[in-house]
Amino acid sequence: MKLSRVFISGILFCFLSFNSALKAQTIIILQQDKPTSIRGLSVVDDKTAWISGSKGYIAKTEDGGKTWNWQQIKGYEKSDFRDIEAFNDKEAVIMSAGSPSFILKTIDGGQTWQEKYKKTDTTYFLDAMDFADKLHGYILGDPIDNKFLLLETKDRGETWSEANNPPDALTGEAAFAASGTCLRVSDKGTIYIASGGKRARLISLKPNANSWQYSNLPITHGQSSEGAFSLSIGQNHGIIVGGDYAKDKKTDSAATIYTSHPTPSFISPQTGPAGFQSSVEHIKSDIFLSTGTPGSNISVDGGRTWKQIDGTSFNVCRKAKRGKLVLLAGNGGKIGILKL
Repeated sequence: MKLSRVFISGILFCFLSFNSALKAQTIIILQQDKPTSIRGLSVVDDKTAWISGSKGYIAKTEDGGKTWNWQQIKGYEKSDFRDIEAFNDKEAVIMSAGSPSFILKTIDGGQTWQEKYKKTDTTYFLDAMDFADKLHGYILGDPIDNKFLLLETKDRGETWSEANNPPDALTGEAAFAASGTCLRVSDKGTIYIASGGKRARLISLKPNANSWQYSNLPITHGQSSEGAFSLSIGQNHGIIVGGDYAKDKKTDSAATIYTSHPTPSFISPQTGPAGFQSSVEHIKSDIFLSTGTPGSNISVDGGRTWKQIDGTSFNVCRKAKRGKLVLLAGNGGKIGILKL
């Protein structure tokens, strides 16, 4: 009898702790009502963060999101800057989707921007950017001639060239420029790509490897609006999210847990996020945050169960590279902050 009571008490304690952790999460709107759709977000530390969006808009905060310095980059008013990588409060790289495709860089806090790459060929469509370290970075683009476009820099974004060994793409397969997070480079240097469309796959390349690894994902796919939109690598495993942005309330197959030991495998959550999710971010330990047009969801058990914590539409969520600040951004210049 004593063992039973202890066992039951333990279960009850874990249940209450789990629900308490979920209830503690809230999202507060910091900015909105700006004429831009934000999909690029880079949080440097607990003070500095940059965002990029449509119509050539860029914004930066240096006080943890309390105030933002907005600008519309002259000469690029028609550009849709879908991703941004910031190194500090002075230096950042931005990339635009659509045609022409641009990569710009600033080293003076956004006062001036230098054009580092331009492509007027309409077959080029840039989706996402990530850096392995301060010098070495990648930009993913939609497939051309059955190969994903993969641009590479080895000098902190000053020059870009096409990678010698880009991954293969299947017919009807593409990447989504929804949040800049369908491409990730892990701390160990592994490149990860989440794809969608006719197929949903996890594509990866380990450091010093010659061949890419391809794995089918248990995420909704088959239509141009469906597939894997974002991935995030945690301490022990990763999370991949997506779904169908055309039917964003549909909850079927919108997330999966990724493990790579000893071989790649995927586990569907017991309770998934409440609809389509365009971005996912590892917060700490087993806590992951995801967001999309139907709202934001959180998991405190490594992605096995998800709980919707807010119904506001966002496109992207990111955590500070050095610190605890977690921000979200979306349409209408909307910026939010996650309070833990």
